[in-house]
Amino acid sequence: PAAAPLPEEDCMKLNPSFVGIALSSLLAIDLWASKRLGVCAGEGSAWGSARPLMKVIEVSGHGIPWLLGTFYGLCQSDSSAAREVLLNLLFALLLDLVMVAVVKGLVKRPRPTHNKMDMFVTISVDKYSFPSGHATRAALVCRFILRHLVLAVPLRVLVVLWALIVSISRVMLGRHNMTDVLFGLVLGYALYSVVEHCWLSPLNAPALFALW
Repeated sequence: PAAAPLPEEDCMKLNPSFVGIALSSLLAIDLWASKRLGVCAGEGSAWGSARPLMKVIEVSGHGIPWLLGTFYGLCQSDSSAAREVLLNLLFALLLDLVMVAVVKGLVKRPRPTHNKMDMFVTISVDKYSFPSGHATRAALVCRFILRHLVLAVPLRVLVVLWALIVSISRVMLGRHNMTDVLFGLVLGYALYSVVEHCWLSPLNAPALFALW
């Protein structure tokens, strides 16, 4: 007798689509390249001696120092223009934390297996890898500073370099895969546009400015 046809879902497993093959291949390349680039993932890694420097860079892109520094500046500022900029930077940082936490909670991609879980001040969602919160924050803060602070050209270049170095260090430390960082940069770049669209001012948020 003729064999019964296979269920459709089994056929899909036996004959994966071109898109499925392409995505699986890209994922494999991402994992392989990320592991090869994790040269500071441990003391015994190729660039293990540079690990302390990479961890300093890691702290420079962490959310807590940025939040505390912005809040302190907001409390100490005696200029209405400076308070407006700092209040919106605080809003941007909080929006960044919420969006990254939501995406990490939805995707739940584990961190690279070669990552050493010795990160600075972590929370439960930090066990997930996608996207890189440091990369998201670096892109967001970089755009914010370049747009709202008057800086000389060398300082503007340093801000951009800082954002790039923070992002690259995530892969070098083994904290993230390359796609985590790339998506984080794109997300941070886009979040700045949201901040600009929802810009807080004494006109549209008088209650907030009354607090200061």
